[in-house]
Amino acid sequence: MDKIKRPSIFNFFSSKGHFLNPKKFGYLPRWIILFIDLGIILFSGTLTYFLLQGMGLNFINRHHLLTGIILITSVNFFFFKIFRTHSGIIRHTSLIDSLKLLFSQFSTFAVIVFLNYLIIIIGRSKLFMTTGAFLYTLVSFSLLFFLRIVVKYLYDKLGRKNQKTNAEKIKALIYGIDDNAIAVANALKVEKPSRFKICGFIDSKSNNSTMRILNLPIFPLKKGVPTLLKIKKVEALIIADNTLSKVERINIAEECISYGFKIFSLPVVSNWSDGTEIAKSIKSFDINDLLERNPIRLDTDSISKKLENKAILVTGAAGSIGSEIVRQIINFKPIRVILLDQAETPLHNLSLEIHTLQKEIEIYNSITDVRDYESLERVFADFKPNVVFHAAAYKHVPMMEENPGQAIFTNVLGSKNVTDLSQKYNIERFVMVSTDKAVNPSSVMGASKRIAEMYVQSKHFSNLKLNQDTTKFITTRFGNVLGSNGSVVPLFTKQIQEGGPVTITHPDIIRYFMTIPEACQLVMEAGAMGSGGEIYIFDMGEPVKIIDLAHKMIRLAGYKPDLDIKIAIVGLRPGEKLYEELLNNSAENLPTHNEKIMIAVENCKEHEVVSKSVELLIDLARTGTNQQIVSKMKKIVPEFKSLNSTFEALDVKD
Repeated sequence: MDKIKRPSIFNFFSSKGHFLNPKKFGYLPRWIILFIDLGIILFSGTLTYFLLQGMGLNFINRHHLLTGIILITSVNFFFFKIFRTHSGIIRHTSLIDSLKLLFSQFSTFAVIVFLNYLIIIIGRSKLFMTTGAFLYTLVSFSLLFFLRIVVKYLYDKLGRKNQKTNAEKIKALIYGIDDNAIAVANALKVEKPSRFKICGFIDSKSNNSTMRILNLPIFPLKKGVPTLLKIKKVEALIIADNTLSKVERINIAEECISYGFKIFSLPVVSNWSDGTEIAKSIKSFDINDLLERNPIRLDTDSISKKLENKAILVTGAAGSIGSEIVRQIINFKPIRVILLDQAETPLHNLSLEIHTLQKEIEIYNSITDVRDYESLERVFADFKPNVVFHAAAYKHVPMMEENPGQAIFTNVLGSKNVTDLSQKYNIERFVMVSTDKAVNPSSVMGASKRIAEMYVQSKHFSNLKLNQDTTKFITTRFGNVLGSNGSVVPLFTKQIQEGGPVTITHPDIIRYFMTIPEACQLVMEAGAMGSGGEIYIFDMGEPVKIIDLAHKMIRLAGYKPDLDIKIAIVGLRPGEKLYEELLNNSAENLPTHNEKIMIAVENCKEHEVVSKSVELLIDLARTGTNQQIVSKMKKIVPEFKSLNSTFEALDVKD
């Protein structure tokens, strides 16, 4: 038999330790709060009665004492219900709750005075003394308000027993004094469990050091943020100033990080009344924040026209790039999205995520290998996609140096299969995701992607020659993506968590970086603007030295490079360059309407020549040795020069 569940009020008194630990009991029912308030009302009336009686005055006419008590109680009860003074959680009493009490009590006063004069008008003696009614109103409001303040104080006081002490909290200053900064300070005061001890605010626009906010000092900025943090003996800075540009925020953060201070930030506060959400939004600065550039402005109308009410196929959908493309696609209301990948668990996880984000769009999962033409064709035949985003690829450079045949099967044969089927089934747009490693390749992976680019591009120009205006074949090419599978950022994060060392292949190695959402936004726009045959390259911003990236990540984690976390130089890996390029030696670039997207003008061979070479390469990948496979790749891509690899011996020496 199921146990009978007791009301929360009984649980409150029966469970051991509940009375001393407010964290363990729930909220009192509203009817109990209402009865407590009515009890305070009766006590206030009694107190007022005896106070006035001691001065020889009568608050309530003695002949109508019971009538007066019933009237006061009834009117108070009515306004308690009207203003819902009992519906708030006492320990979370706010200014709004206080105003409700004030309106309730003075509304009661107004009604009592009105009824009093109404009784006088009809020829009877007045029921209440007006001055007494006003005194009663002040007493009742004060006691009702005092009860809430005491409960709130006791809850906070007792609740701190299970929280961090001030010594354990992070001492921090808030950068800014606007409404956003004040909302942050208020939110952190009530945060449970409390993480920060706020020691004051920083005002960069004033030299007045006598002002205070929330009883906390405001410090003028005279000698730089790190100096001020050091003088005030705090550990962290919370950036909450909305007037700062992204560049200013990054400069402040980098300056503080270099001195070992922790940096926290949050988005613009839109709901100042929800302290819990504000507190949750405060997060540590991460490497994405430090490398962030100006936001991308997309031509959403153009993208929407190409994707709305269309069936979209995404290959490699479970990967870091493919999954983000899927997340962005669903914002443009396609009729269906086909998620294709050979990785079962990641595909399942993505499918669950997308279903929670968008229930109106049809989502289909296809566990298919792009190397299997027959299985892939069934997907095209069954789901009839209108647009294809091809993101399936092997991309780990050292792995592909050891397994060139697999690079051919996935990156070349897989791309060929998707390309051929896109033409066969009259796909409107085919967008291939490529890499900057395909430019003047130094690795098997980069060369395999370049061959795939050549096949896709030649297919489009072949169709033009045959006057076949069907599929628009488009290629997008960009560099390293922060947080993607194979990126140095997850590797460095793991190494820092394990206490180091952080491994870097070469002290001078540099890379271009962009965030996953940024890269995928540009893929979407390039796919929409393309008329076919283009290779789009993206503005990757300024190159970043990997050793500087490691230093920043170590400091962001709260450690000192080479002291707390060692940095080890392990040497360049097979096929790895010191720097990446976005343009071939023989290519030039053309601008587009989006300043972050350019068109690489590459020499394109006849499709028959490329196709025959690709077929021979695929056959060789099935039967030949690694040396034979790579040798053939170098003939197809003459600019392919191996670096730090056993395949360097195959390069023709000048």
